[in-house]
Amino acid sequence: MIEEYADRVWRGDADDSIVDMGQGGRGVVNIGDGLGWWSGFGNVTAFETEGSLALFDTGSPFSAGRLHEDVRAWSRAPLSAVFYSHGHIDHVFGTGPFEESGPRATVYAHEAVLDRFQRYLLTNGYNAVINQRQFQASNLRWPTAYRHPDVTYRDALTVRLGGLTFELFHAKGETDDATVAYVPEHRLLLPGDLFVWVTPNCGNPQKAQRYPREWAQALRRMAALDAEIMLPGHGAPVFGRDRVRQALLETAEWLESLVAQTLDLLNAGVRLDDIVHAVRPPAHLADRPYLRARYDEPEFVVRNLWRLYGGWYDGNPARLKPAPDAVLAKAVAKLSGGPQVLADAALKALSDGDDRLAGHLAEMAAQAAPDDTGVHRVRAEVFAARAAREASLMARGVFEWAASESRGRL
Repeated sequence: MIEEYADRVWRGDADDSIVDMGQGGRGVVNIGDGLGWWSGFGNVTAFETEGSLALFDTGSPFSAGRLHEDVRAWSRAPLSAVFYSHGHIDHVFGTGPFEESGPRATVYAHEAVLDRFQRYLLTNGYNAVINQRQFQASNLRWPTAYRHPDVTYRDALTVRLGGLTFELFHAKGETDDATVAYVPEHRLLLPGDLFVWVTPNCGNPQKAQRYPREWAQALRRMAALDAEIMLPGHGAPVFGRDRVRQALLETAEWLESLVAQTLDLLNAGVRLDDIVHAVRPPAHLADRPYLRARYDEPEFVVRNLWRLYGGWYDGNPARLKPAPDAVLAKAVAKLSGGPQVLADAALKALSDGDDRLAGHLAEMAAQAAPDDTGVHRVRAEVFAARAAREASLMARGVFEWAASESRGRL
C-alpha cells in the first residue's frame, strides 16, 4: 500500500526524496479514483477524468519513453492537458511520446517558463558543465529544444478539465517560474519542487537566483488550503491534513529562520564570511526527515540571500578587485617555502579534521604549481576525502569533480 510506504518515509524509516528515488520503476501507482502517481527523477501526477488524461509535470528527457509506457498501461485516454510546475528539464520533457501517437495537448505554465527556456539556450554549455559536476554525469548534454507552453498566466489561473478543477497560482522559491496546483475534488496539493523531502534547494551554488523569503510565504499559502494529500515534485506522497500542514509550515519556519538571521547580520554591516559561519537552522527541527541537508545546505542558502539582498561584494576589500588566484597562490607558496609545503600543510589539516583549511591549502598549492603531479596527488586526496564526508549532493559533486580534475593530471 502506498499509504504504508509514505508513512515509513514520514517516520524516517525509508528514504524517498530528490536524492533517493524510493519508488522509481514501479509504474503509475493509484492514489485515488482517476488519480495516479509516477515516481522518477521528477515525479509525475496523472489524472483521468471523463475520457481525458492530464499530467502535472512530465519528467525528464531520459525517462520520457518509460513514462509514456507506464501511463499508457494505466490509462488509454488521450492526453488533453499538461501542467508544468516549473521549467527545469526533469519536469518538462515527457510530452513528446504522447503527442507523437495522439493529439497535441494544451500545456499550461507560468509565463516566466518561456524566459527560462530562452536562458537555457543562451547558457547551454554552462548548464551542461554544472550538471555534469553536480550529478557526476560526464556524458550529460543540455537540451536545445523545448516544448513551449500553449497557455501562460501571471498570478493565478483556473482550468476545468472534465470533472476536475485545477487551481493554479504562481510562487517563487527554487525558481521564479513555479506553479502550485490545488485540485479540490481530490483535496490534492501539487507543490512541485517547493517541497522535495530535504531542506529547500534554495542556495544551489552553481545555479541562478533562489528566493527563500518568497518560498516560505508560498509554503504558508499552501498550508492554508488544508489539503489531504500532497504529491511533491520529488519524493514520497504525504497523506493526511495534519502531516501536510506540518511539513509545509515547518519548512517555512526553517527558511524564515535563515532569512531573519541573515538579514539581521547583513543590516548590522557584518561581512559575508562571518554571516556564513554564524547562521544556523532551528535546532528543534533537526530530526525532521524532510529537513535533512542532503541536497542543498543552510550555508549555501545564506550565500544566496546575500547575493539577493547584498550584491556580490562580500565585505572583504581585498576581494573587490583581487589579484588572479594563481598570482596570489604563487606569492603565498614563495613565502611559505614552495607549493609542496602548502600541499603538506593541506594533508596535515586534513588529518587534524580541518577539512575547510585543507581545501584552501590544497587548491592554493595546485594554483601555484599547476603541472606538479605531487601537488595534484595531494589535491585529489584532499577533495576526495571532503566529498566522502559531505552529506549534501551539491558539496559532494563539486569536491569529487575537483578530485577527478587532479587525478587526470597524474
